[in-house]
Amino acid sequence: MGATAEEFLVKSEEKAFDADHRRIINFNIDRYNTAVSRGLSRVINLDNAKKKGHVLKWKVMENLDKFLPEFEANFQKRGGKVIWANDVEEAQREILNIIKKANAKTVVKSKSMVTEEIHLNEFLESNQIESLETDLGEYIVQLLGQKPYHIITPAMHLSKEDIAKLFHEKFGTPIDATPEQITLKARELLRKKYVQADVGITGANFLLADTGSIAISENEGNARLCTTFPKIHIAIVGIEKIIPSITDLDLFWPMLSTHGTGQNLTVYNSILSGPRQSNETDGPDEMYVVLLDNGRTNLLAKKDQRQGLYCIRCGACLNGCPIYKNIGGHTYATTYSGPIGSIITPHTRGMEDFKHLSYASSLCGKCTEVCPVKIDIHKMLLLNRRDAVKENLVTNKERWGWAIWKKGMLKRKLTDFFGGGMKNFLLKTFFKRTWGHLREMPKVADKSFSKQWQEMNNTPEE
Repeated sequence: MGATAEEFLVKSEEKAFDADHRRIINFNIDRYNTAVSRGLSRVINLDNAKKKGHVLKWKVMENLDKFLPEFEANFQKRGGKVIWANDVEEAQREILNIIKKANAKTVVKSKSMVTEEIHLNEFLESNQIESLETDLGEYIVQLLGQKPYHIITPAMHLSKEDIAKLFHEKFGTPIDATPEQITLKARELLRKKYVQADVGITGANFLLADTGSIAISENEGNARLCTTFPKIHIAIVGIEKIIPSITDLDLFWPMLSTHGTGQNLTVYNSILSGPRQSNETDGPDEMYVVLLDNGRTNLLAKKDQRQGLYCIRCGACLNGCPIYKNIGGHTYATTYSGPIGSIITPHTRGMEDFKHLSYASSLCGKCTEVCPVKIDIHKMLLLNRRDAVKENLVTNKERWGWAIWKKGMLKRKLTDFFGGGMKNFLLKTFFKRTWGHLREMPKVADKSFSKQWQEMNNTPEE
């Protein structure tokens, strides 16, 4: 077992038995469940909407080589510039080149998981460029020196008391400040940064091929400020975010909002189609879209698993997952946590180091049930496990253990070769310190049901 997997198991155990963490996360997810249940009840034919979304994303992934150039051509017609980045280093280098060319020193960012994926804040800081998160949740975790805990709600693991304490220590606000007071303080601190910033950086929820636009959904208005005041706007977007047409937003925007927060639509929804035009009064002088691969084409090449690229990053599978609700988002040690992270990370960051995430599942199917684009998530987890075995990324202990188990389970005589006493001894000997150190080990009966049935009916063994 690799170091990453060992660390995952240690952190999982710590979080699973952290009562305060469980209290906070359960409270926040319960509120989410209530809101989402109310939001989904307003969708007339939810299953049909999910199927339509699935088919549209299937169409895109099967024709990615056509839709991406279409987006690029249409975006460039409006004066925008497109940069293709194969990996993290290339994306970082291209973004730094833009910033240095403009002699920029300050950056304001709206919430974006792709910028987390390329470690943009840390990279810019190492190059003496101030990079400030403007989404309140992202701002809070940046102040703490942490990574986002959740795709949609970066500070979900914190209570209002935790955040009040943080603002008291950093800015001298009252130790018992209300959420409203904290929000006002954050607004006071951030507002002046927008007008002073040289560059605004965002992600995008969708790329629109037919209009050459990016679509951004948000609830705080900070993305609009990041894209309006600075002279340069850089949008970093994964290549899988493309959709065929602007008309498809009438499906994807509501599905993203209802599954993400329970809203009919988020408060602010923007479509940006390039830099400020001659007849426009606001917007940046320059706009760039960085199209990031970073392992996505590895997943695209897997015909059985490319469904993972259909994801619209709503976070629904995280909130439904019993594993995520117990071990939390930081334990996964990857940008995309929960079930969706477990299926895409082994392909984007390496099966050898991250195969263990595909085993961090109860396979209950809740993730698949709640997915707004019908990704068969729990099946994808099984396929990842299959690939790990095919690629010989298992230990000798696993290989021999499962070979013996399979042989025994396929033949009744071998299954019943040892009685209950010996089976209980083997369970205590081999599993007590691993599977059994946190739970009661099962007690095997002295005789199996099959053996008892044979004796009772005097039937011969098979």
